[in-house]
Amino acid sequence: MEKQTRREVKVDIDNGSAFFADELGVIHNPLKFIIDFRSITPRIDVRNKDFQPIVLKHNVVVMDTYTAKNLLDILKTNITNYEKRFGKIKKPEALDVIEKEAKKSKKKTSKKEMPSYFG
Repeated sequence: MEKQTRREVKVDIDNGSAFFADELGVIHNPLKFIIDFRSITPRIDVRNKDFQPIVLKHNVVVMDTYTAKNLLDILKTNITNYEKRFGKIKKPEALDVIEKEAKKSKKKTSKKEMPSYFG
């Protein structure tokens, strides 16, 4: 019987960088879910007072259907644990105000406009 030798394996871990998502979108096909995390950031450009640039960044995660369902279960468990410890998660009041304003303005105009996130 041969003696097994141990081999050392070097593993490099890329922890990536933190990404704050303001919005997300989810689409799927029969084999996978695609989750598009988006960050919207206004930029101040003092050279142009009539134009405010906006930077939109995306981080997209693609996963098979089983992993997506597992993610849902993990999120449900963690949100339940969070709310037990810190209280119910509520929609920010400022977001509620802007959504109500957007609904009122849609009734007054026939154009479909996106709400302004920047005041």
